[in-house]
Amino acid sequence: MNSPLVIRPRIEDVAGQPILRPLPSAKCRSVGPFVFFDHMLETRYAAGTGMNIRQHPHIGLSTLTYLFQGQLQHKDSIGSDQVVAPGDVSWMTAGSAIAHVERTPAALKESGFTMHGLQVWLASPREHEQGPGHYSHHPAATLPVSDNLGVQIRMIAGSGFCLESPVPVLSPTLYAELHLQTATTLLIPTEHEERALYVLEGEVQLDGEQVEPHSLVVLPAGAEMTLFAESDCHAVLLGGAPLDGPRRINWNFVASDPTAIDEARRRWAAGDWSTVPGESERIELP
Repeated sequence: MNSPLVIRPRIEDVAGQPILRPLPSAKCRSVGPFVFFDHMLETRYAAGTGMNIRQHPHIGLSTLTYLFQGQLQHKDSIGSDQVVAPGDVSWMTAGSAIAHVERTPAALKESGFTMHGLQVWLASPREHEQGPGHYSHHPAATLPVSDNLGVQIRMIAGSGFCLESPVPVLSPTLYAELHLQTATTLLIPTEHEERALYVLEGEVQLDGEQVEPHSLVVLPAGAEMTLFAESDCHAVLLGGAPLDGPRRINWNFVASDPTAIDEARRRWAAGDWSTVPGESERIELP
């Protein structure tokens, strides 16, 4: 059996919000459909401050935002306007062209708040790379949960552990939030071909090997592995079916055909893109 691949994330900054980004990396470009993984580190914002990510475009992917603390307001070019609270899933499929804005809601910004969460990108299958965009919001109460013997599993998107999320994923997907109490174990099954574990907090072992917090551990295909919590642990498990071919990532664009990215860059630069209602500011091409 191959050994797990351990990826230490690089530190990034998005509109003043510190980020840890283990995907993509030189060691691993994707895990299942996941091609991008941002851990928004727990950050305290003073009253009057907050996040404000101006209009920017996407193609060929779905974004999924999942918060532990704080709130984000999502607005997009197909008319969606939604406040996303902790435990909710914000799911946006770009298709051939979509633009969106993410910012701290005004009411929360007035009082000061703490932000902590995850945002991931899932590459769309080739047959879904083109076509109209789509947005759906899934409140926390709609996500299925298993809670047994000190191990809680919440299925954020996709399926696994006899749970299935209502999020409309486009390919076989596993994205689960895990909470393990001290001295509990979880057997990670092989129901998905590609899997990775990201430890948010806590001391854990994977098949007897220590896993450092903020590590992304890519599990060997076909291997059942046991997660043991030496202390209370918070983690996520992600993966799914392998991509149906390589993907190119350029700025906010994901595509199997590089010419689609070239065309998206041209259109955004030329202003030939649907805009978010009520928004005028935008992020220009890097």
